[in-house]
Amino acid sequence: QTFLSLKPWNILPITIGGIVAISLGLLTSVYVATLHENDLWFSNIKEVEREISFRTECGLYYSYYKQMIQAASIQQGLHGLVYDNKTESVRTINILERMNVYQEVFLSILYRILPIQQYLEPVYFYIYTLFGLQAVYVIALYVTSWLLSGTWLSGLLAACWYITNRIDTTRVEFTIPLRENWALPFFAVQIAAITYLLRTHLQPVQERLTLIAVFISTFLFSLTWQFNQFMMLIQALALFILDCFDMLPTAKVTWLYIIQISGLLLVCVLQFFNSMILGSLLISFNASVLIARTIQKNLKKGGLLNRLGKLILHVLLVLCLTLLINKFIKKILNLESDEHIFKFLKAKFGFGATRDFDANLYLCEEAFGLLPLNTFSRLSDTLLFYVYVFVLFLMTVAAVIVAFRNLSGSNQVQFMEKMEEYTVTLKPDAAYNLIHTVLFGCLALSTMRMKYLWTSHMCVFASFGLCSTEVWKLILKCIHLYTSQRVSTIITCWPGIMDELSELREFYDPDTVELMYWIKSNTPNTAVFAGSMQLLAGVKLCTGRTLTNHPHYEDKNLRERTKQIYQIYAKRSPEDVYRILRSFGTEYVILEDSICYERRHSRGCRLRDLLDIANGHIMDGLGENEPDLKPSLYPRFCEEIKKNLPSYTIHFTRVFQNKTFHVYKLTKHK
Repeated sequence: QTFLSLKPWNILPITIGGIVAISLGLLTSVYVATLHENDLWFSNIKEVEREISFRTECGLYYSYYKQMIQAASIQQGLHGLVYDNKTESVRTINILERMNVYQEVFLSILYRILPIQQYLEPVYFYIYTLFGLQAVYVIALYVTSWLLSGTWLSGLLAACWYITNRIDTTRVEFTIPLRENWALPFFAVQIAAITYLLRTHLQPVQERLTLIAVFISTFLFSLTWQFNQFMMLIQALALFILDCFDMLPTAKVTWLYIIQISGLLLVCVLQFFNSMILGSLLISFNASVLIARTIQKNLKKGGLLNRLGKLILHVLLVLCLTLLINKFIKKILNLESDEHIFKFLKAKFGFGATRDFDANLYLCEEAFGLLPLNTFSRLSDTLLFYVYVFVLFLMTVAAVIVAFRNLSGSNQVQFMEKMEEYTVTLKPDAAYNLIHTVLFGCLALSTMRMKYLWTSHMCVFASFGLCSTEVWKLILKCIHLYTSQRVSTIITCWPGIMDELSELREFYDPDTVELMYWIKSNTPNTAVFAGSMQLLAGVKLCTGRTLTNHPHYEDKNLRERTKQIYQIYAKRSPEDVYRILRSFGTEYVILEDSICYERRHSRGCRLRDLLDIANGHIMDGLGENEPDLKPSLYPRFCEEIKKNLPSYTIHFTRVFQNKTFHVYKLTKHK
């Protein structure tokens, strides 16, 4: 029913719930903004320190916002992005095609046309927008839980859990420009819209408006994050599973498949027909499902064994079609943009060891490892994990029974009477959110970086289960045992939040600040710098100098280039390193002691070890080596260059050093 047709006594709780949702969203934004300010003393540090605080790829993305604002006009700024020759030396690339930076373009244009320049610095306009999106995120989580349970108290609990488990639900306050911080609020809005769409008895107008909301949120999610296709593939898989077991309306599932494809294709057009999007598994999978459905028209008819047989054939047909279509597209377009991801997945799940440098670079990063066990202890401190597991178990058992009933087509009266206890799982919106949380939970368990997609939805799912009247019918006796504990937990969490807000720190990285000032003062604007991906992103943002490589890794040529540049940390001759660097137009190379003498990773995972293995050389230090690895004829370049031997000084001259960095200028030989 529409809002206008509601009775006054129904409007009141909706109004109160809406006010609470908006209030909690705004409070979350203020909370994370305060944490960011307290952690860095952002308002008091210099501009270069603010920019250095945007570490690794965050600095790279922010640099394009800065570039657009500093451009003479919007048209010139856009031209500079489409024909960029500063991000990768000796190459002109289209930033709008390669990277998801339309949000930076939009914000920079907005900043230029709004009359706020006198009151608000560009950096604050940027970070406040991101913190503002956290309000959208929390409101979307709140609404999803409210829709599922039927009470806004469920949304209140979801939002409170999101805030009290902030360490595991978001990292926006210290990785502000990261793509996921732009994308996840829109993903949460999309889930809320899908949850509403899957309700029964929607009016045609409501359904159409909801489909528009799903499309817009899907499009914005896809536009703002390069990993959109992989997240939506998992979502499509959830829809496919539920459709196979007849737990969702087929017509609505079809619309969702079409929306995913059309949203992604629209992004593809805006990104100048980005090859990684065209070759995505999502497009191949969704197309395969729609084709397979056309071929197998009587998929949902017959008895249990008949249905199971058809289902197995359907799954095999979809799988084969997906692989064939994807292989065909990649062959026709000669696509290799995402091959490093599949190499990484192959090695991660034990399908053979690899010496591939790119795959090992991911495998050795903690963020791409398994989810640490201490995550669960933190989530248990607020009782979130206990409630989540209990609700998940209950709903999964019920969903299995419902799926079995749907496949068998049983209409026995006794069976139906038993099933009345599980009506909650018959609701398509609850069934979707169940499979969604299971699949994204598996993703989070396998890859820590992706936990934020799961933990935020965990808050929604647990609060829904706790506040839903249908679930209460089954767990009333169990739940009241937790009531006093839940109250004491909120009381315990409140001082922790206040302690975080009162803790004051300050940004401190004098060596990097000194390096950036030196580069700006002592090198020409056209100078080309080589070094680690993470540091060079900061060099571009703080100094505007040209780079040889950068952290946006979704390009095969860049990956090969980075591996070549990183030979500065391998056991190579000075002549080899000089030749490689000059081939990319390098004029200055920055060596970092933290990489050359790295101790953060164990043996076999240090950057120098990955390079040694890729080059077929024995690794440094005590420990085993693979039998076919051989000693290098040369010492490690980053160590040996510091001895100022003639074979090195003929090619490299040290022009700057401090406790962390060593900068060498390359000699220009005739």
